[in-house]
Amino acid sequence: MICQNFELFLHIFCHTLIESASSIMSPPGKLIQFHNCTILRDGHIMREDLWVRDSKIVNPEPVFYDEKVIADLKIDCGNALIVPGFIDLQINGGFGFDFSTPKEDIATSINMVAKGILQHGVTSFCPTLITSTPDKYREIIPKIKIQNGGKHGAGVLGIHVEGPFINKEKRGAHPIQHVKSLKNGIDDVINTYGTLYNIRIITLAPELDVKGSVIEELVRQGITVSLGHSTCSLSDGEKAVAHGASFITHLFNAMLPFHHRDPGLVGLLASEKLPPNKKIFYGIIADGIHTHPAALRIAYNANPKGLVLVTDAMSAMGLQPGTYNIGDQKVDVTNTCAVVSGTQTLSGSIATMDSCIRFLLKSVGCSLVEAIECATLHPAQVLGITKSKGTLNFGTDADFVFLNSNLEVKATYINGSCVWCKDSDA
Repeated sequence: MICQNFELFLHIFCHTLIESASSIMSPPGKLIQFHNCTILRDGHIMREDLWVRDSKIVNPEPVFYDEKVIADLKIDCGNALIVPGFIDLQINGGFGFDFSTPKEDIATSINMVAKGILQHGVTSFCPTLITSTPDKYREIIPKIKIQNGGKHGAGVLGIHVEGPFINKEKRGAHPIQHVKSLKNGIDDVINTYGTLYNIRIITLAPELDVKGSVIEELVRQGITVSLGHSTCSLSDGEKAVAHGASFITHLFNAMLPFHHRDPGLVGLLASEKLPPNKKIFYGIIADGIHTHPAALRIAYNANPKGLVLVTDAMSAMGLQPGTYNIGDQKVDVTNTCAVVSGTQTLSGSIATMDSCIRFLLKSVGCSLVEAIECATLHPAQVLGITKSKGTLNFGTDADFVFLNSNLEVKATYINGSCVWCKDSDA
């Protein structure tokens, strides 16, 4: 049952807090104490206050004992659970906006989705582009800027480009006429995208890069290589990981099904041939539609520390049930899924990150901490940004979420400021 004090706190407090957040947090050195709360830190949920100064989470001990100062502002959290802000590494759009085929300018699409996902606790994300023409990539990629989050919306960590270097047999909804090979190596990548600037993740099929030279060069340039849309063998996957790949795109979807003689990419979760100290992460859509609960349990039990929740949401996410023109298709949207109008063919995910956390927790029987880390710590580890995102450790960005006892998002904070609150118009 939801704590009545917390509900009362939200009703009275949120309307005024959002409007005044920038003025509260902007003065340099202002020390904010969030109290009457539990927080997730270092793999444990503990009864402890959260302290914020200059948009960062701070250790209160040196503040008290060395600086000898007290909080400038105390915020009663009404017994909320405070967890790190959620990170979505694969999201194609939402609320009627699509990143690959923007109906308006791409900046508008990014801003609308960034604003909308605040209500689901997402504080950072990677806008995802599916297989397109070189002209389309060259038009869109330079316009998607890495930016900090705030009241305007979740922060953009960089672009996830899913394709076009994928296997035609496992292209899924990607247009076959735009799928490309890597016969000219990294030159094909540069010539297709125009630039690698602002690209954070690239999904490719490892069988297209047999020598691993493309993967090695992308990793050298700081790009996370994810394996997906592939018919590769486990051996091919292991070689790709040895060359630097570290992520698997939407496990089970758009890849060969698990086979006991050659488990393909799925087998990487339990491979004994990965390089020493090399960790493999895998994205998974925990919506009950794209991944069966039994498959979730298998993946989680095989590699719990590598599971990364992704929504893979498309433009129908956040829309009311009905029929919509999305791209060149008519799509029927229900409360649970989106299908091509008049058929049962899935037209993409409409999952939200908070619902994926709840579904994972219910389906696999993991702890609350483990479920939340799949949307916070693990995606931050994929991108190598744990010093700033994904935890509530001292020195990290003050991006966090208030959850009630049902794990519903009640408020979202970025840089220590409240940017969304339930029942608020903001």
